Amino acid sequence: MTTTEAIVVPELYVGYPTVAFGGYVAGVLARRSDDAKPVRVDFRGPVPVEVPVPIAETPGGGWQLGESGRPLATASPGELSADVPDAPSLAEALAAAEAFRADPPPGVVDCFGCGPDRTPDRGLRQHCTVVPGRDVVAAAWVPSPALADAGGEFPPELVWGALDCPGNWAGCLLGTQRPGAVTASLTGTLLRPVRAGEPYISYAWLLGESGRKHTMGVALATADGTLCAHAEALWLDPRT
Repeated sequence: MTTTEAIVVPELYVGYPTVAFGGYVAGVLARRSDDAKPVRVDFRGPVPVEVPVPIAETPGGGWQLGESGRPLATASPGELSADVPDAPSLAEALAAAEAFRADPPPGVVDCFGCGPDRTPDRGLRQHCTVVPGRDVVAAAWVPSPALADAGGEFPPELVWGALDCPGNWAGCLLGTQRPGAVTASLTGTLLRPVRAGEPYISYAWLLGESGRKHTMGVALATADGTLCAHAEALWLDPRT
């Protein structure tokens, strides 16, 4: 590895208690990569919060988080299918988010991405549940200006964050994924800027399952269905 430095993930960005939110970690690594192409981030161990963690470029233009002999996450060029289903309507996504908040599904935690008690200035509120008549989960989402830059654009790290939790809920609500699962890899690409204060549709669908492994597609679209970002996520059930 070369050009070693360190980052500190703020405590605000937690997934499970004391563990950094995977979507944010993926975004930190992807932002340093070629963001015009898909990037694959593999998670190899929990990233702590409020602790300096080494980050360094690797041969071939990848990035690695953690000590060279024990990486916690790595980023490398990835590949994505162009087959993304049409987004649900904004009304369907609103109804799904309201259903989640009215009766949160089992397994919710105080996650920056989907914690039900997070206010818009402290979380992404990706409150996805099943859209009736569709094999997708969805949520309507308005990015908070409190988390945007001075020009109102949402940071890429947090757009990547919006591609994380919907996959979890697709696995749990459309498949057989168990509570306590973790993101094993996230391959994504950002297609256009995301603006604070504007409505978006987060949605995800099941691609396949094999034992502890669950693979989901995830997308973020504007209110009229224009694709802003999409990803493929692999989640792993906890060991029994």
